Amino acid sequence: MKTGLCLESDITYIRIGRGFIYLTAIIDWFSRYVLSWKLSNTLEPAFCVEALKEALAFSKPEIFNTDQGSQYTSSQFLAPLKERGIKISMDSKGRALDNIFVERLWRTVKYEEVYIKAYRTIREAFQSLKSYFLFYNNKRLHQALDYLTPAEVHFCEGKGMLD
Repeated sequence: MKTGLCLESDITYIRIGRGFIYLTAIIDWFSRYVLSWKLSNTLEPAFCVEALKEALAFSKPEIFNTDQGSQYTSSQFLAPLKERGIKISMDSKGRALDNIFVERLWRTVKYEEVYIKAYRTIREAFQSLKSYFLFYNNKRLHQALDYLTPAEVHFCEGKGMLD
């Protein structure tokens, strides 16, 4: 496998104040690099489409994997993938392990960032998550990546990693 071959996306929820916001991210399977992420106060497809377009500006994967959520089955989301000839892979219903890399990302984000903060607003969550994703991509070492960062692997800076 190589970087950019397969991207994956999912949505998770984050508590703020007395409600929830929704976080979507697009991650590269090979490098675990988060290409894009967006927050929304609704589950309308628009924020997922924004994240997709941002990711596709930097990557042309062969495969794009998601669950079967309504955001990902919407025509707005599928159109950019179809236009670029990207194969669409959707997990079976109720099979979170099919989307394992992004599910692992959610666990990491929640335990290292979200659960130790008490966001009051979407703006506060955005600022904090922006810093966290910079850390995650550029500083956080991954055992599965031979203790390299996602950025080192994604941009082929990890010595010997891609041999």
